Order: sequence, then C-alpha cells, then structure tokens
Amino acid sequence: MEATAYHIPALLPESLAALNLRPDGIYVDATYGGGGHSRAIVEQLGPEGHLYGFDQDDEAVARAMTDPRFTIVYSNFRFMRNFLRFYGHDSVDGILADLGVSFHHFDDSERGFSFRFDGPLDMRMNRRAPRTAAWILENYDEERLGQIFTLYGELPWGRKLARAIVSLRDSGEPVTTVEQLREVASRFISPKREKKEMAMVFQALRIEVNGEMRALEQFLKAALKLLRPGGRLAIITYHSLEDRLVKNFMRSGDFSGKVEKDFFGVAVTPFKTVNSKPIVPSEEEILRNPRSRSAKLRVAEKI
Repeated sequence: MEATAYHIPALLPESLAALNLRPDGIYVDATYGGGGHSRAIVEQLGPEGHLYGFDQDDEAVARAMTDPRFTIVYSNFRFMRNFLRFYGHDSVDGILADLGVSFHHFDDSERGFSFRFDGPLDMRMNRRAPRTAAWILENYDEERLGQIFTLYGELPWGRKLARAIVSLRDSGEPVTTVEQLREVASRFISPKREKKEMAMVFQALRIEVNGEMRALEQFLKAALKLLRPGGRLAIITYHSLEDRLVKNFMRSGDFSGKVEKDFFGVAVTPFKTVNSKPIVPSEEEILRNPRSRSAKLRVAEKI
C-alpha cells in the first residue's frame, strides 16, 4: 500500500510496538488522518484481524485506503464505542489516537488552521459543523473569549486579546480572516516568542471550534469500556492540556489523576502504564518531520 503525503505519521514504529499487535486482533485507529498509522497496522494483521479507522474530515474519509481488513468510519472518535457495537464488537485489543492536526489542514489556506496563510477563519475538522472560528469571534462575549485564550492557549494576555477583538467588532470591524487575527494578536506578542505565541492563539480557537477537550474526555471513557483485559491504549499528544488529561486518565481511570487505594493500600486503577515516561521522537525523526517535535506517546494496558 502506497504511503500518502497528506500527513506524516509521528512515532510510527513506537506506536506499532505500543499496540502489541496480534494478527487476529481487533484494533481502532481513532484519528485516521492520512492513514499512515492505519496502513502500518493493517500490514501486520492476518485475514482474521481488523482495523477500524475514525475521522470526521470528509477529505480524509474520501482518501481512505481500501482493504478487506479495514473499515473507515465517518465520525468523531467520541462516538467510537457506539460504532464498534454497531459492527458487532463489544471489546477490542488496542486503540491508537494521534491527536495532532494533519499537515494537509495546516497547509490549506481555506481551512484557517495556520497563521502562515491568509484565508477565512474556519478551523472546523468536521466541515458539517455549524460554528467556525470566525463565528465564535463574532458571537462570544468578552468573558468567554478571554477564557478560551487563557485556558486553551495558556496566554497571560488572553483577556486583553479578547477585549481587543470585541472592541473591533463593536466598531464594525469583526475579525473574520487569518490576517486580521494575526494583526490584532501581534499587539500583545513578544517578538522573541512570535511564532510560539501566535500558534497558541490559533490552537485555543481550534480547540474551542472542535470541542477537542470534551471530545477527548468522551473518547477516553469509551476506550476504557472498549478495551479488553490486556488491551493497549496508545495516545500521541502535542500540547500540555491534552497530555495532562491523558496522563491523569491512564494513571487513575479518571481525569483528576488521583489514584484510589483499597483497604490494604493497594492502588485501584483500571490501567497499568507501559512506560514510566512518555516516548518522544528521536532527533532523526524530528529532522524528517519537524512537526513531531512536541509529540509524546503515552501507553497503558487495561488490567
């Protein structure tokens, strides 16, 4: 099967090893994207094995590979358990999720994910969804916008940015394009941190547009119910918010990260972590794929 340039899969050998693949196993690639991880997984499956790939982006689904051992599901991964039950599976052997945004999305100016190209502020992973980034900037009040930039972008001047955006729209100049957002955000960004902080502005909006944190919580809960004992959960994160959520869940089975203990002081948790520390890309991988620089792979096994 031919690889695609739609997206270069991060930590590919490490992800395959993390899943501890069996030829006859049932697996889920919860973030199909360009299909790089899925292709590599399917290549290790026998005729009895099967992989289900999830994606809510119509372009990714249209490009999905064709193989009798693979099924593409046009849906957000938060609904994973419902679809697996529809296909006759109450449990699976392994689940992989790469939470990064595909190269294709960043490089398509019409999608509005990147500050590198001017274009409409869209940012929807699912283009059937009603709310774009521009709609949010036009309709959210100052308090709510401030929370988005402060919490999701971790920007100390997030509330000032929200105030400036609301001031512009009140004067009849709503922020609806990438260049307009860049211009207003640049007032608060240190020149030494321009790329990093501008990326955080766009990240914050993207998370809100797509409901990413809530979807991740729902996905993790579904994964816990779907995995059979000994099944592996492997998740690649890219920013501290999602990484903290994944780390806490793998540690304790809930999002607080607090591990409960029984009467004898033994930890009560549905998972055991496979690695004490997250797996990160090698220098060679970062050279080949600079966007993998912030990737962290966390792996847990269902007890």
